[in-house]
Amino acid sequence: MTGFGAQVHDGGFVCDITGLDLSGPIAPDTAGALRQLWLDHGVLVFRGLTATPETQLTLSRCFGVLEPHPIPRFRHGDYPELILLSNADGPAGPIYDVDGVPTAQRIPWHTDLAFTTTPNAGALLRMVQRPAEGGQTGWLDTAGAYDALDAATKAQIADLEAVYLFRTGLEDMRFNRPTGARLSPRADNYPSFPPVANPLVWAHPETARKMLNLSTLNIDHVIGMTADAGDALLTRLIAHTLDPRFRYIHEWQDDDMVLWDNRRTMHMAFGHPADQIRVVHRTTISGSVAMGRVLPV
Repeated sequence: MTGFGAQVHDGGFVCDITGLDLSGPIAPDTAGALRQLWLDHGVLVFRGLTATPETQLTLSRCFGVLEPHPIPRFRHGDYPELILLSNADGPAGPIYDVDGVPTAQRIPWHTDLAFTTTPNAGALLRMVQRPAEGGQTGWLDTAGAYDALDAATKAQIADLEAVYLFRTGLEDMRFNRPTGARLSPRADNYPSFPPVANPLVWAHPETARKMLNLSTLNIDHVIGMTADAGDALLTRLIAHTLDPRFRYIHEWQDDDMVLWDNRRTMHMAFGHPADQIRVVHRTTISGSVAMGRVLPV
């Protein structure tokens, strides 16, 4: 291995990276080796590095072209390719009641931009300030989950499409919706996105591995099946994918960075008490391969 150490977790889709030197430019062979590990596994965990906005941007560019957030207010003021997510100046998103605790940043299992035909390739998240309680992030390996399906199920879903919708609240979800009532008012300043039909199974554009496409926040129904049959199928596939053998939950320390392949994984923010500060920086790696189709409204 070039310029760093790598240790793969049980399950095979998470790899810890150690000993990486971010004090200067990253050598091309090191960048190439990191990118191959990302494609091979899906999630890379970087701990114990001297992390800054500059080093996060340098590392992120090893994996592709960076995409600024489409809404300027989420961009870091000094680094437009960084997304700043912080509740230091007030709530940055919906607040939900979770077992009597007002909870922020509770985002269920999803794939970024699953409600479009071109998902992001990936993202690198850095914990700048972690809350004292909660704040974990989880990832699911949808390639591993597909591999573990029985042959009959693989044949059943091979050519199926599902409809995916843009949703701004947990209360709109149809499958695996987390418990907890919304405490904050709904925002009405989001852009509008038309519904899309995307395959339930698609091949990774760089590795060709087949993966399940089940973004629980966005998936609505299966095309060409009765409502009862389609809902039963999605419920079964989601329960299968949520099996702990396909799951990794990260307990953050300040300056940890985690990179994920958005095409291969789903991720979830478990939330934290709304009165505690959580600050993260994120870069997004642009996707370029389209799937599915936009549906008429």
